[in-house]
Amino acid sequence: MSVNKVILVGRLGRDPETRFTSGGQAVANFSVATDETYKDRNGERQKRTEWHKIVVWGKQAEIAQQYLKKGSLIFIEGRIQSREWQDKEGQKRTSFEIVATNFRMLGGRGDSMAAGAGAGGGGAAARGGGDDFEHSAAPAEEFGQTSGPEISDEDIPF
Repeated sequence: MSVNKVILVGRLGRDPETRFTSGGQAVANFSVATDETYKDRNGERQKRTEWHKIVVWGKQAEIAQQYLKKGSLIFIEGRIQSREWQDKEGQKRTSFEIVATNFRMLGGRGDSMAAGAGAGGGGAAARGGGDDFEHSAAPAEEFGQTSGPEISDEDIPF
């Protein structure tokens, strides 16, 4: 038996970039940053940021394009996949990406906009309100209460 499962919580480093295959299926790519803090040999706090390439397919890609923005806080479940390619010099390269099977936008709409504008700070979820949405291959449902009239249930495509 083997398991290939990844769970990440982080912030988008850029807006999703969506393209369509020749068969018409949407595919979105974006990056997510996760960070950790640790103490170095001198006892000083250090922060390390890891960047993850994320790929989302189908309806999820379209939803990601519509709702995710740079700075958005997101929960992602998926699997690691390697891809081999040749660079301009003909050298064989390997890159790794996370193929998302499920994602959930955390915080509120205002949180992602503020984070995308570089404002940072506590988001709508930290203030006790906000919109939390989940999308996966299975039917998704809305969680939590909305704090404002920005989005109604009829506006959400999942």
